[in-house]
Amino acid sequence: MSKDIRLKKGLNIQLHGEADKVYANITQSENFVVRPTDFHGVTPKLIVKEGDSVNAGSVLFFDKYNERVKFTSPVSGEVVAINRGAKRRILEVVLKADAELKYESFDKGSAADLNREQIIETLLISGTWPFIRQKPFDVIANPDDKPKAIFISTFNTAPLAADNDFVLHGMTEEFQTGLDYVTKLTDGTVHLNIDGNTNPSKVFTDAKGVQINKVSGQHPAGNVGIQIHHVDPINKGDIVWYLYPQDVIAIARLFSEGKYDASRIVALTGSQVTKPRYYRTIAGASISNMLKDNLKKGDSRFISGDVLTGKQINANGALGFYDTQVTVIPEGNYQEFLGWLAPGLDKFSISKTFFSWLSPSKKYSLDTNYHGEERAYVITGNYEKVLPMDVFPMQLIKACMIEDIELMENLGIYEVSPEDFALCEFICTSKIEVQQIIREGLDLIKKECS
Repeated sequence: MSKDIRLKKGLNIQLHGEADKVYANITQSENFVVRPTDFHGVTPKLIVKEGDSVNAGSVLFFDKYNERVKFTSPVSGEVVAINRGAKRRILEVVLKADAELKYESFDKGSAADLNREQIIETLLISGTWPFIRQKPFDVIANPDDKPKAIFISTFNTAPLAADNDFVLHGMTEEFQTGLDYVTKLTDGTVHLNIDGNTNPSKVFTDAKGVQINKVSGQHPAGNVGIQIHHVDPINKGDIVWYLYPQDVIAIARLFSEGKYDASRIVALTGSQVTKPRYYRTIAGASISNMLKDNLKKGDSRFISGDVLTGKQINANGALGFYDTQVTVIPEGNYQEFLGWLAPGLDKFSISKTFFSWLSPSKKYSLDTNYHGEERAYVITGNYEKVLPMDVFPMQLIKACMIEDIELMENLGIYEVSPEDFALCEFICTSKIEVQQIIREGLDLIKKECS
């Protein structure tokens, strides 16, 4: 039975630089990067070397501890570099793309004719499987597991996030095709969660074979972890899989066209962008073509993803595997003398410290300045205002810090994800790296459970 979830807690951060609802044309990137670091918990085992030629869909590496999970090339071309870090850790596989892409061929088939095992096997050998992730732990799903449910969040409430209603416009048939395969991966329910704050696209509201839930509220209402918490909570031992709308399209194209399609529609956003727009590109593409003649003057921070959870890259960096947004904002490399004494009309605050609270709908051009340094960790009650979950956030964070496994379990560690705590980190008066603490806590629990 469909649910109508209305969240009262959360926080929308209004920023300048939302992408206009138009597509801009750019030339295809010449260089592409596949980063094993995009896949948390994966230990890569390379099967290619520099100079090898690959097709789109050719295997580059697999997970050392689960050899069935393969990671394939998004384009055809040549492996031009394998960049390593400390202890020879593989950081990047760099590809030089062909002018005209060539694809590996995979078995086609309709959802009605294929069973669960056949669908999973095709997803695994094509490299499409990493789109499917699991909770708890926020890692790539184990194909040997059977999830109690699958969740698809059709909207993103993060600052300046891409509008999926616009991105998937006209893809009703493809999206339904993808759903037909996804529904065969579980004996439970596939939850399709739509935005209750707007009029969602018929691509989502007309979907068949799924339970459509309406979720309304401020960010992080679009986070799949928040949705799971309110629709079908995770208890110890439960496994839930999740993916996103463009991932469903990739699955549909795999079985209908017989190829691994890593194409993405990406929103270029941020106050440092002259013309923020949408671009058609491919996962792992360099962002330099999007930024060419499209940046304002000044020192900029380039982020693959949103400002709360994205990863910093450089102006020639590559789009992350899971990202559908690139954000460019000003760097905050300056010091402010007695800034707390100023009226703060241009400073965002959740409290009434600055007079900006008088303009609740005002948009801001925020930079990366911390406006202070790490301080004593004190109880403020602010975390509870922005986290719409039935957990004690500060107590859970402290349990993670002291690595008390039993206490972490009792406080709900299995239900949370680092991204769910992004707002807690943003408003933290103590400047604590909350997301990293939660990530380390989840990793510790996963290690103990394995």
